Amino acid sequence: MLSTKYDPSEVEGKWYQYWMEKGFFHASPNTQKEPYTIVIPPPNVTGVLHMGHMLNNTIQDVLVRKARMEGKEACWVPGTDHASIATEAKVVAMLRERGIKKSDLSREEFLKYAWEWKEKYGGIILEQLKKLGASCDWDRTKFTMDPDYYEAVIDVFIDLYRKGYIYRGLRMVNWDPLGKTALSDDEVIHRDVQSKLYYIKYQIEGNASEFVTIATVRPET
Repeated sequence: MLSTKYDPSEVEGKWYQYWMEKGFFHASPNTQKEPYTIVIPPPNVTGVLHMGHMLNNTIQDVLVRKARMEGKEACWVPGTDHASIATEAKVVAMLRERGIKKSDLSREEFLKYAWEWKEKYGGIILEQLKKLGASCDWDRTKFTMDPDYYEAVIDVFIDLYRKGYIYRGLRMVNWDPLGKTALSDDEVIHRDVQSKLYYIKYQIEGNASEFVTIATVRPET
């Protein structure tokens, strides 16, 4: 007799394990089938999945399962992102709770703690995706700091540098005084603060009697 209430713990875990054992999510090169591939936008290993991840991954799962039903060789590649600056902040906070200062560690020692964080939270994220029923090809799980990925990034960086697309120049940057590194605009958390407005009068070159005035809260720039 069917239960009057649906109990996901009795159903979903059993069937997901069955799908995994039968390799239903695995894809391989196939000349007889049309390929269909999605590379998961890798979630950062700074914590756990949130509602945005669930929405995004549900849409991808629907697309991949639809492609399989249409007879395509569908491959959904899973993975996680090291999210360098954000993850470093999390690791530094973890070390602080243990009474360890980042400045007292060598690069190699700090990386050991960073990998410890990744193994803990990266594993949680992947298990959460499985709990959602995500039909990823788990044999292809990648991490953005895997050696082959890391080497590929370095190779591309060197190639772009040699072509002159990467160079050192002078420009204003967003500076993180704690991490002691530059930040992209996407990584800056903006907030409104009360500031002084400075008026600066510039004399026009070649005319001692004419001036132009500007107002700014950042006179140092």
